[in-house]
Amino acid sequence: MRRYVIVGNGVAGITAAQTIARADPSAEVHVFGAEPFPYYRRPHLWKFIAGELEQEKLYFRPQDWYAKHNIHLHLSARVTALDPAAHSLTLAGGRTVDYTRLLLATGGRSFVPPFEGREQAGVFTLRTLEDAQAIKAYARDASTAVVIGGGLLGLETARALVALGLHVAVIEFFPHLMPRQLDKEGAAVLQAHLKSVGLHPILTGAKTKAILGDGHAAGVLLARGRIVGGELVLISTGIRSRIELAREAGLEVNRGVIVDEQLRTSIPDVFAAGDVAEFAGQVYGIIPAAVEQARIAAANMVAEGSALYTGTVMTTSLKVVGADLTCLGDATAEGDAVVVLRHSDKTTGTYKRLALREGKIVGAILLNDEQDVPHFKRLLITGRDVSTYQDRLLNEDFDLKAVAQS
Repeated sequence: MRRYVIVGNGVAGITAAQTIARADPSAEVHVFGAEPFPYYRRPHLWKFIAGELEQEKLYFRPQDWYAKHNIHLHLSARVTALDPAAHSLTLAGGRTVDYTRLLLATGGRSFVPPFEGREQAGVFTLRTLEDAQAIKAYARDASTAVVIGGGLLGLETARALVALGLHVAVIEFFPHLMPRQLDKEGAAVLQAHLKSVGLHPILTGAKTKAILGDGHAAGVLLARGRIVGGELVLISTGIRSRIELAREAGLEVNRGVIVDEQLRTSIPDVFAAGDVAEFAGQVYGIIPAAVEQARIAAANMVAEGSALYTGTVMTTSLKVVGADLTCLGDATAEGDAVVVLRHSDKTTGTYKRLALREGKIVGAILLNDEQDVPHFKRLLITGRDVSTYQDRLLNEDFDLKAVAQS
């Protein structure tokens, strides 16, 4: 009997477990997660902090679902070592577990720059449910907060803290918000909206020098001398792949664990998927990629060579009190070979940006324009030549749906 072992019970790990259990019903499927909770919706942690979602509603499946689907779920089970030659791994308590094939889905951890004062009480990152519980509890006795990082997670968490009644400031090192997803013009529209719903000040091009306080956070000192007060400080400056287990076991690693088109690592019978995996020089760090990689890795674990991974279209979505933002593909693409189309309306908070290369859409930014998202995404994925309609693509009366489905 084959024994499939998965390290990590996030979206990649559980997606792979379900895929394997369906494809090979006679096999043993074991999932080891370091956290005490079953798989939960990590992108919804901000809703839990805001009080919009109860903890039980975060869980994707009830506890008994795993056993019903022949998945052995092991919680609070941290894997400390991997021995590829022996096809085994070791748990924190010393127990060893053998495997036929192994999937590393260890995800990532929050990156914390070496700010002075970062170890004080009241300074947080948000990656796990335990992080969210701690933030929510601490916020009950706070009235002000500072979020360091104006990316997707930072802005969503800032919105959650506003919902709890805190005055929240946002500090972003780059010249504008969400620099990975937005251009300057789109960020300006988003920033105006965020200010209107209570996020202020929003400081961009601002470098954090230190977190102030005497054992408890009191604010943030910027490089130019300005002090931004805050009893709660959230550091949201990106993630780093959890590659330590793989590196110590001799797997090839870079920023992530290197994988090929089958999601195989450099060691036989060991695969990787999700935020820990690096494919063609890229660690995607988004849920659509984690799901797609997990399914393909699982298929190849059951039947090697049965599926190939060619990459994932980058998709980012943000919802902040009346603002719906979607970024697709190479959203901020520029250059001589790129044609950029824009439409902006600050009164309605609408912004659209398309990037075309050789007549094909390669990237899109859509702020408060949800109805067009599926049509632009389809055109991007299919690589349809839209040069004939180029001058009308952003017009209100243009039948985008008809073009996308033709």
